[in-house]
Amino acid sequence: MTAETGPGAAEGPGSGTAAKDAAGAGGPEDAAAARTAGADPDDSWGGVEPDAARRLLLAAVEAFAERGFHATTTRDIASRAGMSPAALYIHYRTKEELLYQISRVGHERSVRILTEAADSATGPAGRLAAAVHAFVRWHAERHTTARVVQYELNALAEEHYAEIVALRRRSEEILRGILADGAATGEFTVTDLRGTALAVLSLCIDVARWFRSGGSRSPEEIGALYADLVLRMVGAPPGGAGREDRPGR
Repeated sequence: MTAETGPGAAEGPGSGTAAKDAAGAGGPEDAAAARTAGADPDDSWGGVEPDAARRLLLAAVEAFAERGFHATTTRDIASRAGMSPAALYIHYRTKEELLYQISRVGHERSVRILTEAADSATGPAGRLAAAVHAFVRWHAERHTTARVVQYELNALAEEHYAEIVALRRRSEEILRGILADGAATGEFTVTDLRGTALAVLSLCIDVARWFRSGGSRSPEEIGALYADLVLRMVGAPPGGAGREDRPGR
């Protein structure tokens, strides 16, 4: 999935629907919960040490989601983390490095979610439904983090951008491989593998843009709905994965 044509890439940094929808949308819930519990509720950040560096990442996620990358200052981030602006530079050389770390961890998590979910099921339909279910659920559960990960890509420096694009392509390759297996067995009706993989990824990723905590559907329910929608998209019977094939939380 190239950054130029892949899901979320069209949004300019700090602008567009991602930044506009974040304000007042329940966006700070990840970081607010982290401050209360003393840790990020998303275990993607569990390996970030020391604690001050993790707090700064959480604060940056909150600030970038609310204001966009370019409208956020290092003072904004440090203040949210309860630190001085000078303390930020002990752990991160620039604001862009913070965004890079968030993007890298988020995209590595995406690849892992898709891989583990696809490996947890059998048959192309089961694997596709499991992958979509898990990927959508993560984008709903962690919608604040996911908005930054998916919609601030163009603010990265050239070398960081290239690294993240490679991870995005890996996500596309996982889905494309499942689609190719289903097409080969006749289980799926897919004539454009790459285009269909990109469409599926776009559908999943867009959940982070509109999802609101406390809505009528839970992340689990949305994941199940989208899994069935994608099966219909590729010409497979909905529910073909079987609930037992779908990964747990």
